[in-house]
Amino acid sequence: MKVVIVGGVAGGASAAARLRRLDENAEIILFEKGEYISYANCGLPYYIGEVIKEREKLIVQTPEAMSKRFNIDIRTLSEVTKIIPSEKTVIVHDIQNDKTYKETYDKLILSPGAEPIKPPMPGIDGKNIFTLRNIPDTYRIKDFVDYNKPKKAVVVGGGFIGLEVAENLKEVGLDVTVVELADHVMAPLDYEMASIVHQHLRDKGINLILKDGVKEFQHKNNSTTVVLNSGKTIDTDMVVLGIGVRPDIKLAKDAGLAIGDRGGIKVNEYLQTSDPDIYAVGDAIEVKDYINGSYTLIPLAGPANKQGRIAADNIAGRKTVYNGTQGTSVAKIFDLTVAATGNNETILKRVGIDYNKVIIHPNSHASYYPDALPLTIKLLFKKEDGRILGAQIVGFDGVDKRIDVIATAIRANMTVYDLEELELSYAPPYSSAKDPVNMAGFAASNILKGDISVFHWDDVEKIDMSKSLILDVRTKMEYDLGNIEGSVNIPVDDLRENLDKIPKDKDIFVYCQVGLRGYIACRILLQNGFKSVKNLSGGYKIYKAATTDSSDITISYDDEQTECGMCITSDKKN
Repeated sequence: MKVVIVGGVAGGASAAARLRRLDENAEIILFEKGEYISYANCGLPYYIGEVIKEREKLIVQTPEAMSKRFNIDIRTLSEVTKIIPSEKTVIVHDIQNDKTYKETYDKLILSPGAEPIKPPMPGIDGKNIFTLRNIPDTYRIKDFVDYNKPKKAVVVGGGFIGLEVAENLKEVGLDVTVVELADHVMAPLDYEMASIVHQHLRDKGINLILKDGVKEFQHKNNSTTVVLNSGKTIDTDMVVLGIGVRPDIKLAKDAGLAIGDRGGIKVNEYLQTSDPDIYAVGDAIEVKDYINGSYTLIPLAGPANKQGRIAADNIAGRKTVYNGTQGTSVAKIFDLTVAATGNNETILKRVGIDYNKVIIHPNSHASYYPDALPLTIKLLFKKEDGRILGAQIVGFDGVDKRIDVIATAIRANMTVYDLEELELSYAPPYSSAKDPVNMAGFAASNILKGDISVFHWDDVEKIDMSKSLILDVRTKMEYDLGNIEGSVNIPVDDLRENLDKIPKDKDIFVYCQVGLRGYIACRILLQNGFKSVKNLSGGYKIYKAATTDSSDITISYDDEQTECGMCITSDKKN
């Protein structure tokens, strides 16, 4: 059997190695149009920021080493320009020698990846405007920074790559502006969770511009002016485009293979295209969303590697199914870790799934052990049965292991009730006796069991004050530092002695700093004859983050935490 693989990075290299392990006798040819295979594309921004200091560290596997170990015919600088399915043949351009030739196959695996989006606009081809997708891109950016000594940079796009590039350019001394067309950075996050990231970026000196896009680039001498849709202008020395990527489907489309509605190569559960002898993997394909079953584009390295392995299994005769992608991701944004898995609210609303949500702020480990830091966890779950639909976590410590636990729970079709019962490792330096994942399960289960009703940060402006009372159960000091307009302050520890001051004929909306004291207050009220009582999920912390321009907020991460594990914030204006 002769297998040709197009693309030698994540999916293609994984497929080649797996296929060799399954079939020692197969003829395997791997074509890669670039010079490098199997490189650390997720680590590229950190070479720019000199976290990774040696270029060689970016190379996971060389063509020579992989070829020797796996007995694979690896041809770099060789671009497959055409597929002729009727002849089971590909046309190859040998870039180094500028020659074209044909190669036959029995089975073909396409792993062409995705290409950076570079919209047509005036000035976008300037020599100081870069994209970051591969090793040569990285070298171009690093060399420009080293030799031209730019002072200012603009990063267009606030996704994972854009923010990682922004961080690393800032770390090597540049003044960095991030321009994002949407109202928040990092699309997998919902707005209120992203607002914490906005605040952190600005605290770290990033100039963040939201809800504005780039209209054109004007070049003069060695400087560039970025003109925004709003009319604002930014003078800069360099620009990095991090707008996103689109599937590279040219080969597949020209060969007559089916393309899905979202613009990726269409594959079945075995990763076969519309031609059963041609498989496709990685960023170029449409995948089934594991949560809602719709088809979508989720360009991530982990799924690409797994897909390569599964395609090899099926070519080798093993019927292995790819069950879909849930989009588990994590990113380092300066000191902050940001992670997500499953669907966010935007997706759930689009596909019509009825869901509930809860936000909590537990500590990363036992509060009495030094350096405990607050996490913000948002959990999305089905109203009818509590099945977990998605989660987002932002924090300074312990984010990755919590998102991985919830991602595993999602893959196992667990519910919030299952999260309550998970037995997770505990010692004071690492967690609490009730792990943050358990706490998220408790909070969500309380809602489904009817122990508590909640409202959310964006419900506050809809409250009819003529029929309602907003009750702040924090301390007077916390209340004086900032509160929801129109709220009445009765600390939770004084609540039982002041029940006569709360009208029973009104809807009571309770809040504290993070939600815990509010929950306790609601239970007190409900068991004392109050019928309509709701707690603010995520407390004042998430309300403040989501409703305040973060350029007006300072936050000290070293302040003593309150009893709820929350650092007190204050307005610059006050």
